[in-house]
Amino acid sequence: MNIILLSGGSGKRLWPLSNDIRSKQFIKIFKTDHGYESMVQRVYRQIMEVDKGASVTIATSKTQVSSIHNQLGDAVGVCVEPCRRDTFPAIALASAYLHDVKGVSLEEPVVVCPVDPYVDNDYFEALKKLSNLAAKGTANLSLMGIEPTYPSEKYGYIIPEAADAVSKVKTFKEKPDAKTAAEYIAQGALWNGGVFAYKLQYVLDRANQLIDFVDYQDLYAKYESLNKISFDYAVVEKETEIQVMRFSGQWKDMGTWNTLTEAMEDPSIGKAILNDTCKNVHVLNELDVPVLCMGLHDVVVSASPEGILVSDKEQSSYIKPYVDAIDQQIMFAEKSWGSFRVLDVEDESMTIKVTLTPGHSMNYHSHSRRDEVWTVISGKGRTIVDGMEQPVQAGDVVTMQAGCRHTVIADTELKLIEVQLGKEISVHDKQKFPLEN
Repeated sequence: MNIILLSGGSGKRLWPLSNDIRSKQFIKIFKTDHGYESMVQRVYRQIMEVDKGASVTIATSKTQVSSIHNQLGDAVGVCVEPCRRDTFPAIALASAYLHDVKGVSLEEPVVVCPVDPYVDNDYFEALKKLSNLAAKGTANLSLMGIEPTYPSEKYGYIIPEAADAVSKVKTFKEKPDAKTAAEYIAQGALWNGGVFAYKLQYVLDRANQLIDFVDYQDLYAKYESLNKISFDYAVVEKETEIQVMRFSGQWKDMGTWNTLTEAMEDPSIGKAILNDTCKNVHVLNELDVPVLCMGLHDVVVSASPEGILVSDKEQSSYIKPYVDAIDQQIMFAEKSWGSFRVLDVEDESMTIKVTLTPGHSMNYHSHSRRDEVWTVISGKGRTIVDGMEQPVQAGDVVTMQAGCRHTVIADTELKLIEVQLGKEISVHDKQKFPLEN
């Protein structure tokens, strides 16, 4: 099974745990035998449990690549959008990537779905059936329609021609109000969960009709000039040979704190104390300080280096415009080599705790407008400064002046405190170099 997982958005509705780099799908809240996993880790694990031979490609933006490799490793395919251009260009680029880079046959079926649904394994069994439907070629597009459990205003609706397990699509409806949604459901309508399958040839043909490009590299080069348009508008609603397969299993969109806390097994993650007068209260605390809740009802509390949220669960759905108005330095991010957390920010300095995973290293790079000092606090590794390699361990201090090329390699898990010193400290002040032999 070839699967494209669409991983977009900044997840601002889950502030302060999500930001422009750390989207909601990377927040670790789902309890496992070995700790906690994120939405993207859960979905990837479930796919592999259902189909060990599945080929997974994640279509995403540049800002998410490091988090994907941090959480899933390097085996997963990643198709990187140069900039955001909505779902049709993203799916066209990913389809071209599958054919031109990964060598997938034009006759192969491809399944597209969001990266962050909260589902059981029967959902991925259904994806296999959807892939088989696409392979038969009885329709150009095969959609999955979710059996609605209530008249939701958050989803679009698919109205099939019949109540069969697989039916031709009669029409599509935009997100309605609750009353209209109830009327759609009475007509047998299904939620549109953004899941569909096709033969690779089909989407590449449609893409070539709407975009002038030769292959993946050409499309990538032209990507910034493409119009922003959704796959629904560009392809789905114009297709006449289209069918829908019903799915009646568990399916939840974890897009808000209210829905996310419904999936939590425990009332709290991190240091939290809830007294016995609290009812329906959930706490997610990433700070190394305790959170005490007393006498609260129907409340979510979330604390991270980015900020603190205390909200009625229903009201938490309306967080986005308030978060849009917050202009703040990114305080935590996962990278392909590990993670960093900002500890302190002054006018001419910034202090950061850096954690590198064993066997990984930062890019070999320099800064033109700041000096840096690394103090190793645990673990063992090696630094390379202007081509000179030396071992480091807890207690060692390494100083780099502006313009100096440097990197650090972790032999074990390596933790260090990085102090940046300069009048113009910026994430854009970084030049990368190939590592010298």
